Amino acid sequence: MQFTSEQRLDDGVLEREFTLGEIPGTLWTPGSAPVPLILMAHNNGLPKAEPRLVARARYTAARGYAVATIDAAGCGDRPRSAADEQARADLRRAMQAGEPVDEIFESFIGPLVENAVPEWRTTLDALLELPEIGGPVGYSGGWTALGIRLAVLEPRIAAAGFFAGGYVPRAQREEARQVTIPLLFLLQWDDEGNPRQRALDLFDAFGSKEKTLHANLGGHTGTPWFELEDGCRFLDRHLK
Repeated sequence: MQFTSEQRLDDGVLEREFTLGEIPGTLWTPGSAPVPLILMAHNNGLPKAEPRLVARARYTAARGYAVATIDAAGCGDRPRSAADEQARADLRRAMQAGEPVDEIFESFIGPLVENAVPEWRTTLDALLELPEIGGPVGYSGGWTALGIRLAVLEPRIAAAGFFAGGYVPRAQREEARQVTIPLLFLLQWDDEGNPRQRALDLFDAFGSKEKTLHANLGGHTGTPWFELEDGCRFLDRHLK
């Protein structure tokens, strides 16, 4: 892991850009050390510099966590395959025409998850070697499909916060039954692009004995700020 830049932010958080082979990432750390680590991913390949992700990361780091995010394969500014680009074009066309889009989502989000997981695990290995990071590890982010896959494969993840705001492929909906760590699941009740019943069915499928559903009125980007505060309290209970 090579750090390529760093800056101390107004809230005392240290923000550092890094590369790990071809993987670009950002790490935010508080002044204290060692601290637990939060892996934070935004939905279905949006960039690590997405403002909502950065705001969540900075807030969480100021609460005493190391927070890391990456642009995994096919995400952010990294190259996408011709098949991915075609699927995205098909998706835009279908949405504009009001046609069903589930099978198009399946065609590119499923492979996106499978390609992203190894790079996230490689990044986790490298991060846990840093002296300022002591574990345990949590996952927090809008990319629920990725979080489900990581929670199934990665025993170092002890708790997770998911947002029911993106398409979860059928494979990950089945894998949800294997997720047993504590969960906090956020749902926007009026999210026009994500059927409410599908999100409720996913919550019901999780195998965790401790799982909490927070539902708020509003559309996709209307999650109240206080849910970030509640999310940090959830992480405090399980990681500190």
